[in-house]
Amino acid sequence: MQIQLAMVVLEVRDLDASIAFYRRLGLDIPDPAGDRPIVIHRMPSGVSLLLTTSFASVYDPEFRRPSGGYQQLLEFYVGEDALVDSVWAELTEAGYHGRMPPAKTAGPYAAMVDDPDGNVILLTSDEAASPDSR
Repeated sequence: MQIQLAMVVLEVRDLDASIAFYRRLGLDIPDPAGDRPIVIHRMPSGVSLLLTTSFASVYDPEFRRPSGGYQQLLEFYVGEDALVDSVWAELTEAGYHGRMPPAKTAGPYAAMVDDPDGNVILLTSDEAASPDSR
């Protein structure tokens, strides 16, 4: 058996704000079911993104939100360079914090923007990250 990343779980402060951000990013995030503080979106790559306000905070007595900086980047392949520019512009014009404007890096053309909880979202045109490159 080969180990695979199946899901990224983000413990968020405000589920509605996070849903709005990830929908604006372009993901088809569903509405929460009933009064459950959780939504799951499965991407074409097979990896699911789970947003919740109460997993780590309920089940891990040592859970503490980071007080500064960031610990990870979530890379989203958005398509060609022009789409990186377009998604960056849409998110930053909507008021989300732009961390790095679109630019050619040592690797792919990329930009960085923060989601509502300060998770850094890396927008790229890196063909290696495309679900079609599998």
